Amino acid sequence: MLRVMSRRGDDRIIWDTQQVEAQNPDAVAAIREAERIFTDERKKGATAFKVEPGKTVERIDKFDRTAEQIVLVPRVVGG
Repeated sequence: MLRVMSRRGDDRIIWDTQQVEAQNPDAVAAIREAERIFTDERKKGATAFKVEPGKTVERIDKFDRTAEQIVLVPRVVGG
């Protein structure tokens, strides 16, 4: 799952890794959209974290399609 934090809360894109490997068109489309959003948000300065149960949260710079959950936090602008 990719979670993108925003003023509205968070937007989510969910994919099934097994379905992606089986080339299910819906799953492939979902993961491509998640990768696109990840790349776009990182270019805007968002920070990405991989969240896995029982593990320490890890900051990541590249999309990890095997991650259980990726959280994108937009760059905070003061003012």
